[in-house]
Order: sequence, then structure tokens, then C-alpha cells
Amino acid sequence: QVQLAESGGGSVQAGGSLTLSCKASGDFNSYAIGWFRQAPEKGREFVARVDWSLDNIYYRTVYADSVKGRFTISRSNARKMVELQMNRLKPDDTGVYYCAASQASGTNLESFGLWGQGTQVSVSS
Repeated sequence: QVQLAESGGGSVQAGGSLTLSCKASGDFNSYAIGWFRQAPEKGREFVARVDWSLDNIYYRTVYADSVKGRFTISRSNARKMVELQMNRLKPDDTGVYYCAASQASGTNLESFGLWGQGTQVSVSS
């Protein structure tokens, strides 16, 4: 199994940037890692996903439409870490951000069985 811990959240003004990190322990290489977020009084929604790799060179990535062109997900198997670079942040990006691990395909919540504790991101207008 893999254990996950997020860091890097904080408060920023609209238009600013933040980088979130998801540090893993355990069998990291065989898992896809996703980022989800949950705004106050809303459900948890998919943000981005990076798959495992067969050659440690190419990793397939998937993004929610709302973050395409603004967010970039990347992974380092050597450091057992996934980062989410968030640029041009908007107030709608506010929420608790969770990283999660999956050995299945898909971007739905049910595909991810292992979760971190979350990190807060607040974007003011």
C-alpha cells in the first residue's frame, strides 16, 4: 500500500500561484495519483490525475476542464512525490485539496481508495 501526505496549501490573491505537494511512502510506482478538491458545502471534485509509467519517462495526465491550461500535475518516482502547480488562481479554486492513489482507471472518486488528509487553498478576489 501507499500512504500520502499533502503540503503547500495557503492563501493567495486571485491571479497568483501555489504549488501543492503529495509525498508518498510505500509502493508508489504502481499507483496513479490524483488531486481532488472540496469547496465549503460542496462535494469532492476531480482536479487532475497522473498515471503510473512503464518507462519512467512518459506519464499520462488528465485534467478537469476547469483547470486545463492553469494547473500542471507532475510526478517523480525517485522522490515519491506528485506536485500540482496551480497558476492564475481564481476564487472558485478555493477548497481543501486532497491527493489520492489509484490502481484503476478513471477520474471518479470511487477509483481512488487511498487518501491523504488534505491541505487548504484559499483564493481571495
